[in-house]
Amino acid sequence: MRVPNPGEKLQERVETQKKEPELYQVVLLNDDYTTMEFVVNVLESIFEKSPAEAFQIMMHVHRNGRGIAGVYPWEVAETKVEAVISLARESGFPLKAVAEPV
Repeated sequence: MRVPNPGEKLQERVETQKKEPELYQVVLLNDDYTTMEFVVNVLESIFEKSPAEAFQIMMHVHRNGRGIAGVYPWEVAETKVEAVISLARESGFPLKAVAEPV
């Protein structure tokens, strides 16, 4: 450890705190035109859900108007929302997804 000279200013050591990234849930919104099969495909391909889990989430969206596809840090959630919307538009469906803070 170094001893400071008289008149020399001491520098304080600043502790940096690590903060967990803020999480966002990706929510799929129901509509009257997107097929159930397409929603299941989106959940399996973009969100890596098993067929059974994808079907369960799709039915929740169908019955309740919205359902959580997954929870991710902001950048990942936003990328998945964009992927859902892009794939839906390419396939001619109006499926929407949004990222909401948890």
